[in-house]
Amino acid sequence: MKRLLLRNADGADPGGSWSSDPGGIQATEADRGQIARTGLRLFLVVVSSLFFLFLFAFIARSQMADWLPLTDPLAPLANLWQLWLNSAFLVFSCIALQWSRMAARQARLDATVIGFALGGVFAIAFLVGQFWVWQQFVAWGYFVASNPANSFFYLLTGLHGLHLLGGLIAWGIIVAKFLRRVPLPQLSVSVELCTIYWHYLLGLWFVLFALLASTPQTYEAIARFCGLR
Repeated sequence: MKRLLLRNADGADPGGSWSSDPGGIQATEADRGQIARTGLRLFLVVVSSLFFLFLFAFIARSQMADWLPLTDPLAPLANLWQLWLNSAFLVFSCIALQWSRMAARQARLDATVIGFALGGVFAIAFLVGQFWVWQQFVAWGYFVASNPANSFFYLLTGLHGLHLLGGLIAWGIIVAKFLRRVPLPQLSVSVELCTIYWHYLLGLWFVLFALLASTPQTYEAIARFCGLR
């Protein structure tokens, strides 16, 4: 009891056994950022596993006799300019977000906001372009159920688009925080995580693009390598 009465005005214990840090049990901003990064990595591992299973099924299914390649001369993927254009949109989106990420590290608010906004705009352009490709497929009579190759094209591009759409929801939330003038240090981790997620989706898209645009001979070689033939 005497020790409590002898505490000085700033709350320190003369004997050194009393701590004046009321926030010792709370996580720091850096700790929260590290937890968020770990959570994102785990999420990307799960997503990668999901797409790996679909790609494995894609290769296995491509070896069936009813598979009609989409890269034949008169098939939709004989000319890939639309997919290349969409790929360019996604590349520009990642470049803009990387610029925003670097600006956030340097505490440059205006550059962070501009880069982040452009990243979202280019990502939306990518999704619109993908929907445009789907419309072309339908116009040419390449429906979901008319051919297994069609089904996998819609499945893989649609699943990728859904993950990007989910990223855009998070992007929109961060944009709203910028509009509410939340301090940049509180948003830098969110900008970084969003950028990492975009880079992942870009790499995943090029894997899907390369596979979807390949020839039956390539599928057969991959199937032999995987022991599916």
